[in-house]
Amino acid sequence: MSIFSLKCIALYLMVLDHVGMYFQGVLPYGVYLFLRILGRGSYPLFLFCMTQGYRYTRNRKKYLLRLYLGSLFMTGFILFVDATFPVDGFGYGYHNIFVPLLLVGILISTIETFLKDRKKGLIMAGGIFALQISYYVLPRFIPALRSFSGDIHTGIIPNLALNEYGMLFIVLGISMYFLWEKKELFTIVYLLFCIVQFSDEMLSGEFPGMPIQWFMVLALPFILRYNGERGRSFKYFFYVFYPAHTFLLFYLGNFMWK
Repeated sequence: MSIFSLKCIALYLMVLDHVGMYFQGVLPYGVYLFLRILGRGSYPLFLFCMTQGYRYTRNRKKYLLRLYLGSLFMTGFILFVDATFPVDGFGYGYHNIFVPLLLVGILISTIETFLKDRKKGLIMAGGIFALQISYYVLPRFIPALRSFSGDIHTGIIPNLALNEYGMLFIVLGISMYFLWEKKELFTIVYLLFCIVQFSDEMLSGEFPGMPIQWFMVLALPFILRYNGERGRSFKYFFYVFYPAHTFLLFYLGNFMWK
């Protein structure tokens, strides 16, 4: 399967996941849960596609800049939707897949640089540390930042611990990049990660008696079928589709079917 095929599958699963999320109060619980389970495969597929795209891109700086601009746009879009279409409860929610993807790319480059040039790699690591410090320090000097939630704040100043999928998934992305050539090791690491997600969700109790994040294991067979081909170009479509479909489903779920 090409990157294009994997992204198409990821998009389809993402839409199903968000249908379940925004229509939770309308759908039977079993249908809602089924859609959310299917959706667990979406982000791992996007994450894998990002690591492979990052491996072969001609200009990594432009790639990272594009992700950061996507993060800034989504941050502004979230603020706009919440202010313009206020609703009780969950509302539009926080959607910013660009933050963890950006951080994965930055860390991959830092690790590769360190393996080639330790001094330069340590400088880059120091820059990442400075970025994390600025996340906590800048609000003291820029009053406007104090009114933002942590989720909004990290869309402006990416934080390793606070992002849509958390640090564990950033580690998973790095593992995908460096272990892909060792398919057996890649597979066992991915499976172990799914087991960790099962245990973590059982403890958190987000879905009582029915942890669902570990169903990301369903994405593994698709990933292992990746043939190294890019397929058709899909570069900018996602940047438009991502905010467009989430807003449409949010609007329908909160203003049309309630």
